[in-house]
Amino acid sequence: MMPLPPLYPESLIARLLVGAILGAGIGGLATWRRLLSRGGAVAAALVGTVVFAFGGWAWAVLLVLFFVTSSALSRYGAGRKEMATGRMAKGSQRDARQVLANGGWMALLALWQGWQPADWMFLAAVGALAAVTADTWATELGLLSPTPPRLITTGEPVPPGTNGGVTTLGLLAAATGAFLIGFVAGVLVLLGGTYMVLSPGRLSFVAGVSGFVGALVDSLLGATVQHTRWCPLCDEETERDIHTCGTATHAHRGWPWLDNDTVNALTSVTGSLMAVLLAFVLGFI
Repeated sequence: MMPLPPLYPESLIARLLVGAILGAGIGGLATWRRLLSRGGAVAAALVGTVVFAFGGWAWAVLLVLFFVTSSALSRYGAGRKEMATGRMAKGSQRDARQVLANGGWMALLALWQGWQPADWMFLAAVGALAAVTADTWATELGLLSPTPPRLITTGEPVPPGTNGGVTTLGLLAAATGAFLIGFVAGVLVLLGGTYMVLSPGRLSFVAGVSGFVGALVDSLLGATVQHTRWCPLCDEETERDIHTCGTATHAHRGWPWLDNDTVNALTSVTGSLMAVLLAFVLGFI
């Protein structure tokens, strides 16, 4: 009987091929389910291929976990979110920029790991994914909060969907998402998915804390310097150039180059830096 192929091939070409097949399959399924645009599917397949080929199968499992849970939550309570999503630049179907904003930094870390492996690289990747998971969960579940959000900087009540607005439900969701990524990462280390200089318990703790902090940074940027526009007809903030009412909007506040996708990318980097810094300060590495 011929031996079964290994779960993670040693050959880089084989890993790229397997990663491309898996990435294309997931991207195609997501497009069929209208979770990703065609461009988003291509970006997802590219990110997935790089993460699997250069990071490892444990990295890829975490990436899939983020995508599956985030996609499920984006559809949960969709009818109740419709009014709030009018303030947001995009709907529940993610495009290429959104995919790269959330997964691009992890893909770069995977490339770095493949080029010059380091013991702390997986920690940085987990921190990044914990942060974007926390932010996504906070957004998707926070929109369903029975109480109105409050601006993270002043505590002033704001309409749902406002940049920088936070709710108790959203904060709990952020912590849950971040610690879920940390917990699963710890389990994957126990299963031999990757080597980690931290113990699984410490990895889970650091990832959870750094992911939650990353989500708070996202909200802080949203309340202060993220670019927002104004609809003169509806008299409300929005991220859209053309509001859902069909009216052209104009610049309102924030830095023009700092849109929601850029903020998400910075959130990912913040999660990485926070994870490595926290582990170092606590003496874990």
